Amino acid sequence: MSIPLVRNPGEGTIFKYYDRVQEQVVSNSETQGAVSVVRVTMRQADAPPLHTHSREDESWVVLSGRVRFWVGSASLDECEIHDAEAGAYVFGPRFVPHTCRPLSKTADLLVINNPGAVEGYFRSIGPADAPHDLDHADLMVQYGLTVLAGPPPA
Repeated sequence: MSIPLVRNPGEGTIFKYYDRVQEQVVSNSETQGAVSVVRVTMRQADAPPLHTHSREDESWVVLSGRVRFWVGSASLDECEIHDAEAGAYVFGPRFVPHTCRPLSKTADLLVINNPGAVEGYFRSIGPADAPHDLDHADLMVQYGLTVLAGPPPA
């Protein structure tokens, strides 16, 4: 059974995903699979490839900085572009292509996945010197992730 909780910055579990440190604010296991929340400081070089999730909706809360989101198409050139500033909430429903990149040098985000099982993907990747998303195609399939294009331009 999941329990109510309050978790302040720094009170979650810290883990490495590629070359960045992330904080697992709320885990899938703590919420009986309902949600997973990660706090991340994202650099411009950390932009993920354009992708979809087939099993969960994804939301972002911009805590600091400015972040550009590409959404809605399998091609970056055809995506809608939205800029989000500190305090913004962004929702990405499952099956809708999306990616993002900070416009500022860095941006602090809460990344929320409902349900939360995709956190297993990030934990399975673990530490590495740089992102190699396409090297993990089998793992992506296991977690319902599909890469459609590379990351957005800087």
